[in-house]
Amino acid sequence: MTNTPGTPGTPVVGVLALQGDVREHLIALASADAVARPVRRPEELAGVDALVIPGGESTTMSKLAVLFGMLEPLRARVRAGMPVYGTCAGMIMLADKLLDGRDDQETLGGIDMIVRRNAFGRQNESFEARIDFAGIPGGPVEGVFIRAPWVESTGAAAEVLATYDGHTVAVRQGNVLATSFHPELTGDDRVHAYFVDMVRAGL
Repeated sequence: MTNTPGTPGTPVVGVLALQGDVREHLIALASADAVARPVRRPEELAGVDALVIPGGESTTMSKLAVLFGMLEPLRARVRAGMPVYGTCAGMIMLADKLLDGRDDQETLGGIDMIVRRNAFGRQNESFEARIDFAGIPGGPVEGVFIRAPWVESTGAAAEVLATYDGHTVAVRQGNVLATSFHPELTGDDRVHAYFVDMVRAGL
């Protein structure tokens, strides 16, 4: 683990800065009392305790991960137990199996789930919703769904934390968390705080 000098127990959380809402995630993580920094290269990945994989376009993200030499280091850290949180395309990246993806699309794995890309519709069908999220106090969390995936099914090791319209939209398996939606776009930082608490528990 890597801690900032002088702040024992404060997690250093990276945001994969290849594509997506990097700045918004950095702000939300800082609000949750984490040290937040962008991560683009393997040496930067080595300096964080945990990682957020933001939304974006999942096929492009997987190609960029290969281009930047990040795919195998990311897989190795996930296998080694690094806490990871993926939103939207990040959820797709963390799925063990994928539906409606490109034949050459790579994922990191980490959660025993089958995820369907763009399941909630196209860009013009984006929407906001209030989501009951197990383990987060204070009422429903705010979520933005943009070409969002949903979880078709989960294995025994995966815990469903939230559903919307009958579909699973938040899942946790051990140190790995994923949501279909973007909490970083709402000003509601409770999902990030939940993740930071997960990370802090392992420091």
